[in-house]
Amino acid sequence: MRARAVGVVGVGNMGLAMALRLLELGNEVRVRDVEPAREALAVGAGGHAAATPVELAVRCDAVIVAVVDAAQTEAVLFGSDGVAAAASGACLVLCPTIAPDSVASFTTRLDALGRDWIEAPMSGGPARARAGSMSLLVACRDDVFERHAALLAALADPVFRLGQRAGDGARAKLVNNLLAAINLAGAAEALALAERVGLDPARMLDVIERSSGQSWIGSDRMRRAVAGDLAPRAHTTLLAKDSALALAMAAGTGVVPQLGSVAAATFAAAIDAGHGADDDASLLAFLRDRFRSAG
Repeated sequence: MRARAVGVVGVGNMGLAMALRLLELGNEVRVRDVEPAREALAVGAGGHAAATPVELAVRCDAVIVAVVDAAQTEAVLFGSDGVAAAASGACLVLCPTIAPDSVASFTTRLDALGRDWIEAPMSGGPARARAGSMSLLVACRDDVFERHAALLAALADPVFRLGQRAGDGARAKLVNNLLAAINLAGAAEALALAERVGLDPARMLDVIERSSGQSWIGSDRMRRAVAGDLAPRAHTTLLAKDSALALAMAAGTGVVPQLGSVAAATFAAAIDAGHGADDDASLLAFLRDRFRSAG
């Protein structure tokens, strides 16, 4: 990829990982975050901080939006100092996991302003984002994809090209994350049961990982949980949000995913129990407590 000027608005776990990846590849990277400490991490690696999203956008030919939800995305795009107000033609790469209808609404407004956009929700976590090996679920016009294919390839492997319809990235991401929630809730419940019947959870996880119960998200999260490592890479609130969005998407088609509903309810209960700011591996601790309270 040729060196280019790229902005990243939202340098949380995923946004910072992408910024560091792009800096490592020799790009000029500008960042904006509401937390100065997050900006400082990127600046310390050679990035530049911007005072506002629009200030960032005028200096970049692509801007990655890596905030959490639809409200934050709207503020970054269309707020009083939002990137859509920039005179430059920076392509806007929309990475948050939000509802398909929200994506369609935002991209319709961007089209009216003559702004290029790429819908590109992410999957894989911060370590893979830092290595350029996460997944991107991409929807955009063909000509926009071709112009920015090198940037997408620098950020992710694989890049899944889903077509041109706005919202298809969100649809695919929500289906994936509903399954992730089901897998993680199932893995946490299984390990909590293993402990309840007197099995060593680490040894049981060895068995599961080489047997039919294995799942990537179960192994990744439960290894951390068994070690007592709940430092947040992905907060419990995120899969709670995503599973709720997936259920709302399903309801719009007249169906109620039964397993997804149980998983979403489990995440919501874990948040109510105080685990929202923990890594979502904390689901094991939550289910341990639930089993203990059962007597």
